[in-house]
Amino acid sequence: MANEGLHVARQIFVNLPVKDLKRSVDFFTALGFSFNLQFTNDDATCMIIGENFFAMLLVEPFFKSFIHKEIADTSKTTEVLVALAVDDREAVDALVAKARAAGGAVPREPQDMGFMYSHGFEDPDGHTWEVFHMSEMPPA
Repeated sequence: MANEGLHVARQIFVNLPVKDLKRSVDFFTALGFSFNLQFTNDDATCMIIGENFFAMLLVEPFFKSFIHKEIADTSKTTEVLVALAVDDREAVDALVAKARAAGGAVPREPQDMGFMYSHGFEDPDGHTWEVFHMSEMPPA
């Protein structure tokens, strides 16, 4: 069996490099996120996204200690698109508005595909966050 020996993921940690940890914490706090202080020090913090979903915000020198490639230059490339599902269209717009007010960039207009409504923002380090509400499954 192809999946034999695999375990179901219990938690997901997305690791993101940041230039200024305090600035990132202040930004995401303004959006309503909280942090696990048990996994926070001068080099990193653990942002709680949801039950069993986290973003580790790592200062760039610490992030580099885990990789052998260069850190993506988010002013020129998108290294990851973090998609966050929310309860309704209003929650999409509200989170993007909070991001804009806290200093995040909003590079495009919202998209309405009928079954899904989305909008997004870039955090102070240029990481792209796609916020969406899906009212039904897409057509087959």
